[in-house]
Amino acid sequence: MKKLVYNNKQAFFYKALKVEVDNYFLGKGLKKTGDWKLYIKSVILILLAVSMYLTLLINHYPAWLGIMLSSLLGLVLSGIGFNIMHDANHGSYSTKSWVNSLMGLTLNALGSNAFIWKQKHNIIHHTYTNVDGIDDDIAKSPLIRQCSTQVWKPMHRIQHIYLWIAYALSSILWIFVTDFVKYGSRMIYTTPLQKMNIREHIIFWVTKILYVVFYIALPIALVGPGKWAVGFACMHVALGFSLAIVFQLAHVIEETEFEFCGIDDKVIENEWAIHQIRTTANFAPGSKAITWFVGGLNYQIEHHLFPRVSHIHYPEISKIVRRKCLEAGLTYHSLPTMGAAVASHYRVMRSLGYNEQIIIEELQTAEI
Repeated sequence: MKKLVYNNKQAFFYKALKVEVDNYFLGKGLKKTGDWKLYIKSVILILLAVSMYLTLLINHYPAWLGIMLSSLLGLVLSGIGFNIMHDANHGSYSTKSWVNSLMGLTLNALGSNAFIWKQKHNIIHHTYTNVDGIDDDIAKSPLIRQCSTQVWKPMHRIQHIYLWIAYALSSILWIFVTDFVKYGSRMIYTTPLQKMNIREHIIFWVTKILYVVFYIALPIALVGPGKWAVGFACMHVALGFSLAIVFQLAHVIEETEFEFCGIDDKVIENEWAIHQIRTTANFAPGSKAITWFVGGLNYQIEHHLFPRVSHIHYPEISKIVRRKCLEAGLTYHSLPTMGAAVASHYRVMRSLGYNEQIIIEELQTAEI
C-alpha cells in the first residue's frame, strides 16, 4: 500500500483554529452534534420519501406526473443522504453511537453500504483529499479525467459534454457495480478494505436483497415493468446527478489543488489542515435553501476540517475558519453561487479534456 504523510510536526494553523472553534461551542453551550433542527429535517425527509414511494406504487398517474414524482423521490433520497446518512456515518448526528449507527443505515436503505462508505469516505477521502492514486473519489477512470496527473485519452476531448450523463448514472453504478467490486476485491481503489465481521457481511447481503425487493420486484409487481423502468431510471438520474455534482463542486473546480502519489511513498510538506483548505471549496454559502437541502455540504471546507461536527453548525463556524485562513495567509475558496461553481467545474473538466503535449505542439505549429 502507498504511504503518504503530512508534515504535522508543528501544525500551528489547525491547533489555533481548533481552539477557537472549541471555544465557540463552549461559549454558546452547544453540542457539536445535531439538534432539534436536524431531527425535524430528518422526519420531514423520511416521511416525504415513504409517502412518495407509496403514492407512486398505489395510485395511477399520467406519464408526465409519474416521471415528475419519481424524479422528486430521487431528490428527496439524495437529501436523506446529504443530511441524515452523512452526519450519522461521521458520528455527528447524535451524541449516542447507537443512534448514529442506526441512522447511518439509511445509506443501506438507499441501496449502498455504510461499512464500505465509512472507509471510502471518512478515512480515505478525508485523509487524502484530491490525492490522485489514493482518493477513491477521483480514482482514475477510462471515461473521466479529473486531474492533470491522470492519463489522457482522446475521448476526454468531449468529457465536458458527456460527463453529465455519467453523473446521472453514478448512483446505479454505485449500487449495482462498485459496491460489489469493492466487496469482492476487498480493495477501495489502492487501499485494502478493512476486514468485515459476520454481522457486516449479513448486513451487506440482506440490505442489498431488500433493495431489490422494495425498489425492483415489488414495483414491477404493482405497476408493471414498463412504468417501473421509467420511474426507476428517473429516480436514479435525480439521485445520482445531485450526489455527484455536490461532490464535484467541492473538490474538482479551478480553485482547488491536487496531489499525486505513485508507487513511491510521499511526504506533503503542509500540515493536514492546510491540505484540506487547498483541495476544498465552498459554494453558495448565502443560500439557506441550498444549505438546507445539501446538508451544509456547500460548506465543504468546514466539513473537511471538522467532520465530527454536525452540518447545522457550519454556517457559524465558517466565520471563524475564514478569519483564521486570512490570518494565516491561506486562500479560503468560496464561490458565491452554485451556478458559479458549476461553471468553474465545467471549465476545469473541459481543460482537462485536452492533452497538454498536444496543445504545446499545436501552439508551436501555429508559431511556425
